[in-house]
Amino acid sequence: MTTAESASESSQAGGFDLAGLLAERGAERYELHARYLNHQLPRMLHTIGFDKVYERAEGAHFWDADGNDHLDMLAGFGVMGLGRHHPVVRKALHDVLDLSLADLTRFDCQPLPALLAEKLLAHSPHLDRVFFGNSGTEAVEGALKFARFVTGRPRVLYCEHAFHGLTTGSLSVNGEAGFRDGFAPLLPDTAVPLGDLDALERELREGDVAALIVEPIQGKGVHEAPPGYLRAAQELLHRHKALLIADEVQTGLGRTGDFYAYQHEEGVEPDLVCVAKALSGGYVPVGATLGKDWIFKKVYSSMDRVLVHSASFGSNAQAMAAGLAVLSVMESEQVVANVRATGELLRSRLAALTERYEMLAEVRGRGLMIGIEFGRPRSLKLRGHWAMLQAARKGLFAQMVVVPLLQRHRILTQVSGDHLEVIKLIPPLIIGEAEVDRFVDAFTAVMDDAHQGGGLMWDFGRTLVKQAMAGR
Repeated sequence: MTTAESASESSQAGGFDLAGLLAERGAERYELHARYLNHQLPRMLHTIGFDKVYERAEGAHFWDADGNDHLDMLAGFGVMGLGRHHPVVRKALHDVLDLSLADLTRFDCQPLPALLAEKLLAHSPHLDRVFFGNSGTEAVEGALKFARFVTGRPRVLYCEHAFHGLTTGSLSVNGEAGFRDGFAPLLPDTAVPLGDLDALERELREGDVAALIVEPIQGKGVHEAPPGYLRAAQELLHRHKALLIADEVQTGLGRTGDFYAYQHEEGVEPDLVCVAKALSGGYVPVGATLGKDWIFKKVYSSMDRVLVHSASFGSNAQAMAAGLAVLSVMESEQVVANVRATGELLRSRLAALTERYEMLAEVRGRGLMIGIEFGRPRSLKLRGHWAMLQAARKGLFAQMVVVPLLQRHRILTQVSGDHLEVIKLIPPLIIGEAEVDRFVDAFTAVMDDAHQGGGLMWDFGRTLVKQAMAGR
């Protein structure tokens, strides 16, 4: 009897029926979240009108309960690099389940982790070894531990406005006060401005710095490291016997038009690199910390230390199969080349609108990681509306744009951080010209409405102002 036949018989005999459970209880989703999970999530979604019921998804699209198609320009915060339910990744997961492998015995060497490491390192020619965990924040935690151990130093530098994750170690290098507040004490850390080499060198002179961790393009606000910064920072760090850690959790695996974002700058060879998100194929959580041979050999210096850094679910067969399938698709479908072409098309078409709309300040980014920033308008009437929003809470105008993009045009986007007038676009890497056309047309319509100085958008803006003032 096959595994599928066994599962079918179990279901018919009164076993667990997932489809039946969802059919019976799926309509309760918002009430269940409010009762048992983060109660603020459904509250927030109801407030801004994002409380949709999505039934299915494929590629860069998903469909709500009424059968309406939505365009995904968020990709699950970057997880859905290949879109939803890519057939190659889906088949790989069916295959690995059907093989009934002896997985996670902990005392053997399964082939899938080694094969995925080999494939991943082929895109990382200056790196030698990989540790597989379960998420981006876990990949960062591993890099922080490794850097502190091999240097014998406690302090890690990070850049202002960085993210890096929310577990305690990665939170220590998170540049957003709103995430850090109330969770001290954290690890020894110091923030330096992104691009400021003098500030970096001042901290390195103290002699207690293990590493600098940096996102080549920061997710918050979509700010890119200045040209030459990463190479110069690397040289400074190595001169002071400290390490460079590249956080490529969101920017890696093709997002910016190269396999890694640091590869846009010649000569940059980080000592440790963190990846996750898109490596999962959108199915199974996975994170990876890549590093140089000497670092791994110093951490795992003897058989007594063989488990000094490990993860119970790390290197599990499902995650490894998903990762292998993702890398295979990226090669066979030339995903990185598509990102370069489609990203440039999207960025250039949006940038051209800055001359047309006075509240559209800048369009920036690389590949399919694009920031759209709004700014103070010139005309008197619009300045009054803008001032009203800014007095209540910075970031409300960007939220005013995000909401009609979803409600009127069925396009999902996000504001790029708290108190920012920036929308971040990180769509699936497989989008093409049709999706670019759809987004630009919708964005143009929303901006036309916003620049009329009245109507539904500004009515919604006044609602946001009232909510912001009530929340103070």
